[in-house]
Amino acid sequence: MKSKKLSDQIVKTFKKNGFSLSEPDVLLDSEYIIQRSGENFRRSMLTFENEDGKIMCLRPDLTVAACIKFIEKKSKSKIYYSGQAYRRSNKQGFDLVHDQLGIEILGSKNKTQDDYKVIKTILDSAEKINNKKIQIKVSDINLFKSLINSLDMPERWKLRLIRHFWRPKYFEELLKRLEKNTDIDSITFDTDKKRFYEMKKMNSEKLIAGRSISEILKRFDKKIKDPRSFDKGKQIVKIIRSFLKINCKLSKLDENLLNFAKKSNLKKNIFKDFDSIQNLKRLKKEVNFITNFGRDVEYYTGFVFEIFIEKKEIARGGWYDGLLKSLGAKKDIPAVGAAINLNNIWKI
Repeated sequence: MKSKKLSDQIVKTFKKNGFSLSEPDVLLDSEYIIQRSGENFRRSMLTFENEDGKIMCLRPDLTVAACIKFIEKKSKSKIYYSGQAYRRSNKQGFDLVHDQLGIEILGSKNKTQDDYKVIKTILDSAEKINNKKIQIKVSDINLFKSLINSLDMPERWKLRLIRHFWRPKYFEELLKRLEKNTDIDSITFDTDKKRFYEMKKMNSEKLIAGRSISEILKRFDKKIKDPRSFDKGKQIVKIIRSFLKINCKLSKLDENLLNFAKKSNLKKNIFKDFDSIQNLKRLKKEVNFITNFGRDVEYYTGFVFEIFIEKKEIARGGWYDGLLKSLGAKKDIPAVGAAINLNNIWKI
């Protein structure tokens, strides 16, 4: 009864802030999601075969399900949802069923205003949950992209590091390879060329893991035209590792980024586009900025945040500008949202 009352209070806050109810489908076409969102979802999905022989799944993520409904023009652009997501994991103690309340702004026309609206609405909801101290962690993946694009290294390495930033273990392997320059060999080069010419024969509109063949060919073209020799790997990795150690109060972020740029002999203005982060100073709450944060969900593309009470994550969210296109929209649609983890709230 207590949990129902709390959920109703949160929903009331969502409605008060202008969000309308959306009811994403529970059953989804598993191949549709895998083709557009990659193998990450395949590993966590609970699938079954329906009477027509089609492989279906229980929705693994309410944001994805809500985006599909929006693309099908069955929901408004500023929505909230209440429901369950179903995911499996090898982690001990991992919940199979995730009770979630969330909000999304799909097709944002003012990014700075909308991401502030989302985190402020979630914080207003969190204050109804518990009057204990709330902790906020934030980051912005665009800062990492700005750093990588400013560094003097081959384009293929920039593409790899940005593409795999969300996979910390594999990303670490890439840094070790970059440090030793171990991928500069004729076998890798010949393999890239072979795959490039094989894919040129395929339908350019076909999707593989959310990207069209034409998009993949553009990336391959850059890779095989790239110079194969590179001797600055060790220096570049040192800069990247130093950047990923930045962990400070939001009020000290400007100072930390300037010191980092100066120490690394970089231009001072490489981190100029992060209005979303700076705008959070309006919250008048203690906010920690951590560069090495928000890397466990592939579809996040910019500002990300998590909210904690008593060291338990009760909410997370961020920007995911490429997700709707990967799910079938005709173009990239700016989108920001957040979900409240009710499973953790019940444990507080």
